[in-house]
Amino acid sequence: MHTDALVQEMGMGEERPPEFVEALAKGLTILESFDAAHNEMTLSEIARRAELTPAAARRSLITLVTLGYVGQVGKRFHLTPKVMGLGSAFYFAAGIEQTFQPELRTLVERFGDASSVASLQGHDVLYVAHYSQQRARRASAVIGARYPAHATSLGRVLLAGLPDEDLDRYFRQVEPVALTSKTVTNREELRRIIYRVREQGFATTVDELDYGVTALAVPIRGARGQTVVALNSSGYSGQVTPETLVAERLQELRTTASRIGQNIVRNPVLESTLAT
Repeated sequence: MHTDALVQEMGMGEERPPEFVEALAKGLTILESFDAAHNEMTLSEIARRAELTPAAARRSLITLVTLGYVGQVGKRFHLTPKVMGLGSAFYFAAGIEQTFQPELRTLVERFGDASSVASLQGHDVLYVAHYSQQRARRASAVIGARYPAHATSLGRVLLAGLPDEDLDRYFRQVEPVALTSKTVTNREELRRIIYRVREQGFATTVDELDYGVTALAVPIRGARGQTVVALNSSGYSGQVTPETLVAERLQELRTTASRIGQNIVRNPVLESTLAT
């Protein structure tokens, strides 16, 4: 994600305040350029993924290495455990454990499988809470994981909650990628799916994020009725179907989402943080 995309996620659009620190934005963009498929990179690879000039990337990397957030082995750079402190500070300060985890555990104890909460970050969903009894290999839904919104039930619920102008901007900017042979990538078809999610108040997906993942998601709403985050329940394709998830879990998911929403409303800082 380059600097302009980061600015858009912060809700600034094209208007940058006079105090905007370009160097800080570049450093954060570099940190976000690392992921499971790019866990170590050269300077030129980082510059390309962050959409920075090599000179700008080098200056930011020197700063990040000096501060201990990035390590270097030869010509390749990697994140260090110190980065985890940034995420854990949010996790504990925002009260994520108290707000979400007990409800997710209750859902999993009742239905088995897994349950997650995610927010929308740009074109991706970001998992902010997760609980699971599953052990098989599949796309990881650990806290902090990011996946393309178009391929997940959580993402489709979150997209459905956007104002029309923001949803239109998403479809202008997004380039849907196929994560499996089942992933819907046609923009017009995706738009129709999102409109249907708006109408019915839930989303389902089958094998679109990863083979073997069937999921049902509902919105969690804030004080003004806006979608703040989304809640899902997922199982193994072949053992569950979208129809059985809707019949057996939808009402409980909605009840749980309502309770979580009430807790979020009582914590304005958390609501503001999740909605950012």
